[in-house]
Amino acid sequence: MKNTGSNPSPGREGVIVAHLGVAVEVRFDDGEQARVRVKRNSGHVVGDGVTVCDEVLHRHPRRSELRRRDTRGGVHLVGANLDVLGIVVAPIPVPPAGFLDRAIVAARSGGLLPFVVVNKCDLPGAEELLEALRNCYGTTLPIFPLSAALRQGFEPLRLYFAQGHRGAFVGTTGVGKSSLLNVLCPEIDLRVGEISEYGLGRHTTTVSTLNALEKGGELIDTPGFRDFGLVDISTDDLSLHFPGFEALGENSCRFRNCRHRSEPGCAVAELVARGTVPADRYAAYLEILNEVESDEETSRRRDWKK
Repeated sequence: MKNTGSNPSPGREGVIVAHLGVAVEVRFDDGEQARVRVKRNSGHVVGDGVTVCDEVLHRHPRRSELRRRDTRGGVHLVGANLDVLGIVVAPIPVPPAGFLDRAIVAARSGGLLPFVVVNKCDLPGAEELLEALRNCYGTTLPIFPLSAALRQGFEPLRLYFAQGHRGAFVGTTGVGKSSLLNVLCPEIDLRVGEISEYGLGRHTTTVSTLNALEKGGELIDTPGFRDFGLVDISTDDLSLHFPGFEALGENSCRFRNCRHRSEPGCAVAELVARGTVPADRYAAYLEILNEVESDEETSRRRDWKK
């Protein structure tokens, strides 16, 4: 990696496949991998395209970013240049209220295609959960039922990633996200062990990695990525991307910035009145809308005080 000649190195193109705290692991276009030291708070994340020149790393512009807000309000950048987000649920534990909707809105507003993975389909209650999800999201989102414990049902998911997708999973504690990763990427434990032996990751709480799947596609392993709060989601984003309003089609609201609450000429209100949009889906939307409006108001007050 070090330039020993008098002329500067032309640089090598690659992608960050692991973040180790004070270094990153880069997979170059020729297939070789090497570690490059970076500042601890450099801002680089797994999935970043980079050029390495004379052991200096230059990050390329990102096509997309996946961020999440934790329960303390902190914002974390999870990965870069993804195009899909897998939202993992299971019959046990039951998905928290609004979890799926928030994750879907966040994915869509960030330019990612969301899909749902229903794990633990070998357990009681799985059929009921799967039926409810298909009734609610089945016409607009891919849904993959499987069982990590039995290693069954993975082939459709592998073929989905093989279309050239790069994605990540998000799921609440207990849904079996780690088990899914172990089936899809059995080399993860080995790689993390190697990183620990190298010593660069010992001061970090997690190590994220970008893994190539056997049949094609890539999956970012994001340990600790359990809770999912909306990050920089505006009321416009919510009204545009909320799952269940796809039936709106060409029947747009009278006002472009309609929040679908009480504005005149609201097409969503009309769909609710007709029963095309179920009342419970509309209630779920209003609950998240209240949250987003509160966040926007807090942000405005903070900016005003500055």
